[in-house]
Amino acid sequence: MESLLHKLLLSTGIYHLTFGNVIMWLVAFILIYLAIKKKYEPLLLVPIGFGIFVVNLPITHLMEAHGILGVFYHYGLEWEIIPPLIFLGLGAMTDFGPLIANPKTLLLGAAAQFGVYIAFFAALSMGFTIPEACSIGIIGGADGPTTIFTTVALAPHLLGATAVAAYSYMAMVPIIQPPIIRLCTTKKERLIRMRQLRPVSSRQKVIFPLLTCLLICLFVPASAPLMAMFMLGNFFRESKVVERLSSTAQNELMNIVTIFLGLAVGGTMNAENFLTPKALLVFVMGLVAFSFSTFGGIMLAKLMNVFSKEKINPMIGAAGVSAVPMAARVVQTVGAQEDPRNFLLMHAMGPNVAGVIGTVVAAGLFLTMAR
Repeated sequence: MESLLHKLLLSTGIYHLTFGNVIMWLVAFILIYLAIKKKYEPLLLVPIGFGIFVVNLPITHLMEAHGILGVFYHYGLEWEIIPPLIFLGLGAMTDFGPLIANPKTLLLGAAAQFGVYIAFFAALSMGFTIPEACSIGIIGGADGPTTIFTTVALAPHLLGATAVAAYSYMAMVPIIQPPIIRLCTTKKERLIRMRQLRPVSSRQKVIFPLLTCLLICLFVPASAPLMAMFMLGNFFRESKVVERLSSTAQNELMNIVTIFLGLAVGGTMNAENFLTPKALLVFVMGLVAFSFSTFGGIMLAKLMNVFSKEKINPMIGAAGVSAVPMAARVVQTVGAQEDPRNFLLMHAMGPNVAGVIGTVVAAGLFLTMAR
């Protein structure tokens, strides 16, 4: 009887519970709290948080080869399926009109990748390998799917840390960016009003995804899985003849793959993987990367004003990170606090969507270099 009771005890999760499991439950509850109470990226932080919670229930084997979270991870992330599908939905939701109307904002999206490369070289100096440094650097783009896509390919053992860092900083854009914007700009610069954007024809909107996909995939082939799906989704939207496909990409498909993505990412964050000095350092480095990306976009905007007769509000450079449309909304909010009649949202959307393209290109370069 005693041996039977002992065997039953060994079969329970209570016997195998560790302090690390409890710590990770707290991490899970914090993410869920931020999602529900603060409305920070709830569509992602809720499934990620719940994934962290259940994967740290001892001996549930959810992340093993045939466990439900393991299946999501293996077939969705390792096979590079879920991130491109996310980009398909993002493309269908994206309006490239502001970028087409003001093409120079593409440069601001490129400049906002500054933090990506700063974090990359900083990580190398701290002893991380090149693949690990690439995975850490890409957090600076504030693009969750691209961060996951890059990390799974180069440093899958860091996936939990990089993914949660990317989505956490995306969610906290309204907290992180305003102080940086105010620090890097003067009141006079924040009051700059920009001329209304010119109308963009339907023909231009149809040509743009085709031309962009052609050029980027020719120069950076490693970016093709994300870029091709991103531009396909946008082509669905702008062609105006496949509304059902565009609607499905934006809604049903996007919702399904978001659930799988969140659970798979959360499932990688067991105590053994996450509670390590390296993983915690990754989280800190992500904040450095994101901050420098915001700084880079603003500084290029200020530099462009030196040589341009028609001034641009340098705050829109902060929207060059890939957090669409949250970063653009932050710029609008900060601008409205200075001048309630200054409408910067559409101007900020140009560098905002350019930032998505810039981060994908950076990821393609990293994948080419580190594989």
